[in-house]
Amino acid sequence: MSEPLLEVRGLSVEYGGSGLLQSRRESVHALCGVDIELAEGCSLGVVGESGCGKSTLARVVLGLVAPSAGAVRWRGWTVDTSARERMRQMRRELQVVFQDPFGSLDPRMTAGASVAEALDALEGVSDGPTVQARVVVAFESVGLDHGLASRYPHELSGGQCQRVAIARATVAHPKLLICDEAVSALDVSVQAQIVNLLAGLRQRQGIGLLFISHNLAVVRHLCDEVVVLYLGRVVERAPRDALFATPRHPYTRALLAAVPEPDPRLARRSPPDEPTGEVAPSAVPSAGCAFAPRCPHAVDACWHRQPSLEPAGDGAAVSCHRWRELSADT
Repeated sequence: MSEPLLEVRGLSVEYGGSGLLQSRRESVHALCGVDIELAEGCSLGVVGESGCGKSTLARVVLGLVAPSAGAVRWRGWTVDTSARERMRQMRRELQVVFQDPFGSLDPRMTAGASVAEALDALEGVSDGPTVQARVVVAFESVGLDHGLASRYPHELSGGQCQRVAIARATVAHPKLLICDEAVSALDVSVQAQIVNLLAGLRQRQGIGLLFISHNLAVVRHLCDEVVVLYLGRVVERAPRDALFATPRHPYTRALLAAVPEPDPRLARRSPPDEPTGEVAPSAVPSAGCAFAPRCPHAVDACWHRQPSLEPAGDGAAVSCHRWRELSADT
């Protein structure tokens, strides 16, 4: 079996206070012991509410945030930000598309210049005719007329700007594309176009995809496997079809139950058990299950003993003391 493209093992990230108030401000545990794995050409969705650690995970994988514990391995190499040459190679193979289609582009540069800049930075390609030809191909690959290359971001729509960002990220043919809420700022109709674009690029170019989102419908369309985060912990991991057909963790079930059903004939006849309260960053890791304060099924053990992430069949794993009996009740 070939080595994974990306491995994250025991990853923890703790954010502390800063400046004069550092001693008065408690640290926040953004990630706690996270494990994920992604094979070449595959897609992994990471879902959860705001504040669960999704974007922190992306930043650690990109080398923008240093972990407090654990390690990130890229194609078997343990990521070390002090190894500049190796980091430069990794960043050519690992690219990112951010949430804000306008904010991710330089307003002083044309769309074509933004893509050309990526070619120069990642491959050292600066020959005029070669760059122009590659930019045209990159624009065509994301469904844009190359005539738009001369326009500035403010002259483009949000969807067009996001296509330019994707062209910039894929022009050097990376191995993995990280999408951090890449469609959440777009209109629904444009979201569908960008999702289909990403699916097509993955199929044609064999790009792996780490897709971070709160939109479960999009994740279901794009991803082979799904990881559910809650307060920085993995509470469930499963292949896409298994997770959507038989969610095992109460939090996963609540997330899926909250997705609107457009067909009233298929809508739930009775409201599901819903979590109470709101998610908030954890200053101190809970001795028990992080979801216990909001879980309608919590028992004494949930408050005092942290559940392990254990195999649950169908390639799934779940971190819940009561998942077996809850699954039997459904």
